[in-house]
Amino acid sequence: MKHGKKYTESLSKIERNKLYDSKEAFDLVVSSAKAKFDETVELHVRLGVDSRHADQQVRGAVVLPNGTGRDIKVLVFAKEDKFEAAKAAGADYVGGVELAEKIQKENFLDFDVVIASPDMMAVVGRLGKILGPKGLMPNPKAGTVNPDVAKAVTEAKAGKIEYRLDKTNIIHCSIGKVSFGSEKLIENFDALMSAIAKAKPAAAKGQYIKSCVTTSTMGPGIKINTAKYGN
Repeated sequence: MKHGKKYTESLSKIERNKLYDSKEAFDLVVSSAKAKFDETVELHVRLGVDSRHADQQVRGAVVLPNGTGRDIKVLVFAKEDKFEAAKAAGADYVGGVELAEKIQKENFLDFDVVIASPDMMAVVGRLGKILGPKGLMPNPKAGTVNPDVAKAVTEAKAGKIEYRLDKTNIIHCSIGKVSFGSEKLIENFDALMSAIAKAKPAAAKGQYIKSCVTTSTMGPGIKINTAKYGN
């Protein structure tokens, strides 16, 4: 694959096999971002577990101290007595059966996070084939199935992100924008990595955090030393 001049220039600043400490890594991410838009900073963490086994799943949620840099659209499924509280907390869409029908019949998907009160899961469950593949299905572990929908909305708007393994045992997450600067990116990185470390399954054997790579949308990958988070 042929890369452009800006990518090649950024790549020349990075030692491919070096494990950088977080300060060096995010300084490089910020300095090597050359796009004309505010690039997203991503983290890709490979774990020494097997996602095919239920007792080795790694999934959860964490509020990033500096948010994600994105304007998150939140949809809430709740009973009518919670509508006003959800709206006051900043929910973009609030409803019940009629919202589910809109998603089913009109393929309405103009939202980033779905939150549901537990008593609405019978309705939301019908949307599994639509929301599931897009990673939007509410889940208690992520805090998106919550009797306190207003609190869940507040957290989502503040920068709460969900992390989970894909089929190749890698967690992919956005942790902010290049414009944050390295200090805020490091704070978000530390919050996510600490949460992943705490979520280590009891069944996990051997080295837990195999590798960690950060990159901006258009930039090269940079390997980060994660020894402080344990193995």
